[in-house]
Amino acid sequence: MNQGTALHLKWPRQSKLQCSVQNANCVVMVPPKEFGFNAETAKDNEFQQPVTMDSVAVRAAAMGEFNTMVAALRKVGVQVVEFDYPKSEQETPDAVFPNNWFSTTQDGAFYTFPMACNNRQHEVRPEALMKSLRAAGRVIIATDSMESYAKRGAYLESTGVMVKDHVNRTIYAALSQRCEREALEDYAKRIGYHRVVSFQTALPSGLPIYHTNVMMAIGENFAVICADLIPEYERRFVIKSLAKSKQVITISEPQMNHFCGNILQLETVNGDKVIAMSQSAYDAFTPSQRQQLSTHGKLLPFDVSTIETVGGGSVRCMLSEIFLPSRVKSL
Repeated sequence: MNQGTALHLKWPRQSKLQCSVQNANCVVMVPPKEFGFNAETAKDNEFQQPVTMDSVAVRAAAMGEFNTMVAALRKVGVQVVEFDYPKSEQETPDAVFPNNWFSTTQDGAFYTFPMACNNRQHEVRPEALMKSLRAAGRVIIATDSMESYAKRGAYLESTGVMVKDHVNRTIYAALSQRCEREALEDYAKRIGYHRVVSFQTALPSGLPIYHTNVMMAIGENFAVICADLIPEYERRFVIKSLAKSKQVITISEPQMNHFCGNILQLETVNGDKVIAMSQSAYDAFTPSQRQQLSTHGKLLPFDVSTIETVGGGSVRCMLSEIFLPSRVKSL
């Protein structure tokens, strides 16, 4: 695919597995077989916390959380592609968060992205993943890469830093060392999205939020956001933009710290809406907020406390949406 262009492909008919505009019905998940505390990412990820458990116990606990989540998603009808990659000399403690290095579009494009942390760059295995996606019945027509930006020290960590309103072709993004403005706007042009809403954030430490998807989520008709992190002059603009077409549910910073912003609306293969979140997030939402969210889909809470504490990411980080067309069998 050429830089600055978007694919415009027409499909003669859709299969039952075709997803909607906003929500995917298929996700990639990566087992945490090398999971552990990543000192490199902890430099700007304040959600990570070291624990007293040894590495074997941490990985065993994380694997249990992962397997339970995979089984539950499949049970409700979300297609899960489990990408069990081969180990390399360099361990990848954060591979359980695959949404940071690739994304897909309904046009059949597969994109890879530059990641800021060196040991996370070893997670990028596009050929192996595309093979798994094709085996799962998904069609890849073109590939493109944003990774050349890394040569100039610019990074864009996919749907970690970009929260997409696919319905309105708008990308929301908190700028940080993991989200460079030029790369962000370039990517938006490549996929044909006409609007980018980027903004600054500040935690109590003074650091920006490391990933937008920790403070913000967008569904088909709702948005969750920790607006207090955004400077007031930008905050009003972001909220107004979201409110044009979404029910806006604002969360506090303590709620964000329990990963209330790190949730994801999905669809089952039958078109039913579900909202995946951690048990920590579910418990931190107020009853009225849970009621509001439940009008947009069945709430699916998962206990991923080990992964949240050690890895600094939650359920949404573990889910890479697959929007690729599904292969249609001839009649």
